[in-house]
Parts: sequence; structure tokens; C-alpha cells
Amino acid sequence: MFSRRWRKLRRAFLLFFFIMIWFSSVTTDTTYSQDVSQATEASPRIVNPYNAHNLYKPALYEEDAQNLDQGHHVIVTVEAASDEKTGSQKEAAQASVLFTLLAIFLGGLALNLTPCVYPLIPITISYFGGKSEKIKGHVIMHGILYILGLAITNSLLGLSASLSGGMLGFALQNPFVLIFVAGVMVAMALSFFGLWELRLPFWLTRAVSKNYAGFSGTFFMGLTLGIVAAPCLGPFILGLLIYVGQRGDPFVGFLYLFILSIGLGLPLAVLAIFSGAISRLPKSGDWMLWIRKLMGWVLLGMAGFMIGPLISQFFGKHWLLVGVSIAAGVHLGWLDTTGKKLKIFPYFKKAMGIILVVGGIIYLALTSQHVGKIEWIPYDQSIIEKTAEQKEPMIIDFYADWCGPCVAMEREVFTDPEVIKLSHNVITMRLDLTRSQPFHDDIMRKYQIRGIPTAVFINRQGIEEKRLRAIGFVEKGEFLKRLKVLLEKT
Repeated sequence: MFSRRWRKLRRAFLLFFFIMIWFSSVTTDTTYSQDVSQATEASPRIVNPYNAHNLYKPALYEEDAQNLDQGHHVIVTVEAASDEKTGSQKEAAQASVLFTLLAIFLGGLALNLTPCVYPLIPITISYFGGKSEKIKGHVIMHGILYILGLAITNSLLGLSASLSGGMLGFALQNPFVLIFVAGVMVAMALSFFGLWELRLPFWLTRAVSKNYAGFSGTFFMGLTLGIVAAPCLGPFILGLLIYVGQRGDPFVGFLYLFILSIGLGLPLAVLAIFSGAISRLPKSGDWMLWIRKLMGWVLLGMAGFMIGPLISQFFGKHWLLVGVSIAAGVHLGWLDTTGKKLKIFPYFKKAMGIILVVGGIIYLALTSQHVGKIEWIPYDQSIIEKTAEQKEPMIIDFYADWCGPCVAMEREVFTDPEVIKLSHNVITMRLDLTRSQPFHDDIMRKYQIRGIPTAVFINRQGIEEKRLRAIGFVEKGEFLKRLKVLLEKT
């Protein structure tokens, strides 16, 4: 049986390896053809990636000192005029492709340090931990399908954002997408509770059970979670998106974003494999059923997190999460009867129940306290024009409730006393992208926003200081540094 599984795994790996080689060869040919075509131009040129008229076809400027000021980023490229260099260009292109893919892969690994990946960790543990009995013996294959599903969705969203000018993670602006993702998690939680047979018709139960227990279910779960991982944007991805958009080659763009997503999802796949290894622990019957129910409650909590932006402020997302935590504690600690014949396990259940209930109450108490933070003005074009006339500096923050890094900055950076004190010297404005509005596209295109959180710093002359722009999660010290530079310049 082990040799048969090894042969399947080896065939899958070889197929994936040959596909990557083919992709690399096509990319090399494309890069070389572009290098040869560009070699016919003899003069240096300056490419401005922030051209307001056409976002993805940069304008050409003459080499002039006024285009090299600190407020503008420029990319200088010098094309060779001699045909003698075409051979060296070809060799350099062939040698650089693999290094480029490797660098993109490592960049994807680094993105696991961003806050928006954190929600995927408990989802991964819950899914593979709760399904460990059904996927044992095929854990590695399930991990590969999981990462492929996540990579395909994430790379398609990224490619769409780079070529259309949209924002990566735009799907989460749609309430139906949030409800769909939360619905998938609730369905999985119900299966962990053993309630499918009671809640769904027999034919649908049989179809869904077959789907989610097999390879297709794991692949589908990865596809769904790719939407959750999509907002993980930082300077690395932003530069990659701009590069893909400027090249206008969808195939190469998909390849780069796919490799990036593989790097992003690899730690999750490893976590999934080890989460599935829970089936190898000593079995005593009831305690495994209790663990499955615990995983189900984790999935319900993540479903509440996903639909939090859709809940009115009267109830609040925090009340929903606290309610799930208290309900989980009461159910797992006292109402659930599994393991009551064991000696120590009932005490462990009650201790876990107390932890969940008390933890929920403490979380509610902490979130209910009034904490000083930056007071943001809703985005208003008339205020921007008035601020420019009065020669006042400004910060425009692009934010959404479903964006993990946005929430992290709101909690850790914008509540810092020193940040709040310095913010009183500038106009602080925010564009809330939690719900899609018709005018959002024009504003996003105007400021060339590819992902959130993004903070735009505008000086007293009404011109953005592009080198100060903060993309992705920025630590408190770094944000303070940029804010001080803005105030010093103005």
C-alpha cells in the first residue's frame, strides 16, 4: 500500500515538475524576444509608472532634471544599440528566469508573516484535523491539492487585478462572496458535528459527503480560501502586479502570481499535513469525537469572522464572536456527553469550557473599552480641495473591515499615543472599502491603489509624497518615521 501511494505521489510530482519546466521555457523565449525587439532603440528613456492617463502603458519622458525629484519614482532603462550584445542578452535572460521564479517563490514565503494569513491557520487546522479519519493515507496528496486550489484562486485574482486595474481582494467587497465563504465553513462545521444526515436531504448529503471527503473537497476548500488570502498585499506584490500589468502578457503574469501563491501556501500545506496526522495519536473513541466538535466550533468562529463586516454596528462583530466562544464553551464543557466514562477527560472538558467562556467575556470587556485612536474623516473630494487651498498636509487611508492587516494597523498603530499626537497636525481622511460603492473605482484609479491597507501622504502643495506611501501592514515606528518626514517637509 505504501509503494502504491509513493508511485502516485511521484507521478504527481513529476507532472508538476515538467509543467514548471515548460512554463520556464516559454517565459525565457518571451523575455528574449522582448529584449531583442527593444535592442533596436538607441536612446535612453525614463519610464514613469505613475502615468495618470494610462495606468499600465507608461508614458515616456525626456531625461530631464524635473522628472527626477524626490516626489516621483522613475525607472531608468538603457537599451543596447549594438547587435553584438544580443547573444549575451539571451544568455542572461535564460539564466535569470529560474532566479526570478525562485525570488518570487521566496517572496511568497515571506508573505506568511503578514497578518491576513493568520485567519487561514485555524481554518486549516480545523479542516484537516477534523477530516483526519477520512484522509489518512493520502495526507500528502490532500496537502498538494489544498495548496494548488489556494494558488489558482489567488493567482487568478491577482492577474485580474494587474491587468484590469482592480484591487486584489476585490471579491471580498461583495456580500455574497462573504456569505458563500462563511457558508462553506458552516457546512464543514455541521459535518464535524454529525448533523448532515439530520439537516439535509439524503441525496444532497450523499453528494456533499462524497465531495468533501475526497480529493475534490480538499481542492475546493483551497479554492475558497484563496479568496481569504487574496488581500495579502505588500510592496513585493505591488511591484509584481505593476510589472505584470506593464508587460501585458497574461500567461507570464499568471505564472509569476502562481509561483508566488505556491510560496504563500506552502507553509499552510505543511500545517495541513501535520494537522491530518492527528489520526495517528492513540485512539480512545470518545475523545476523538470531542476533538472533531472542537474543530467544528473553530470553523463556526471563522465563519462569524468572515460575515462580521455585514453585521450592523448595533450588534457588532465582537458580540457575534463572543457568542460563538461562550456557546462553544457551554456545549463542549457541559452539554456534550462524549467521554463521560473516562476518568480524567470530563475534567479536561470542563476546564476547556471555562477557558472558552471566560475568554469570550474578557475579549468582550477589552473590545468594549474606549481606546483613543486617530479620528478619520470620511473621504470627501471637497475637503481635499479645501485642504490644498489652505496648504495643509493630509493622510488618506484606504481601509476595509475584512482586511486583516487593516484591522491590525487600526488596533496596533493608530491607537499609539505618539501617532495620535502627530496626527493632529495633519488632515486624516479614510476611504472605507468594506462595501463596494460606484465611486470607489475612480478613486482607486486616481491614487493607483492595488491593495489595502495603503496610506497616501500628501504635502502642503497637494502633491503626494510617493516615497512615503505605506503599503501593507507598517509597524508603529515606521509609520511614525514617515509621518515625521511629511511634517518636516511641509
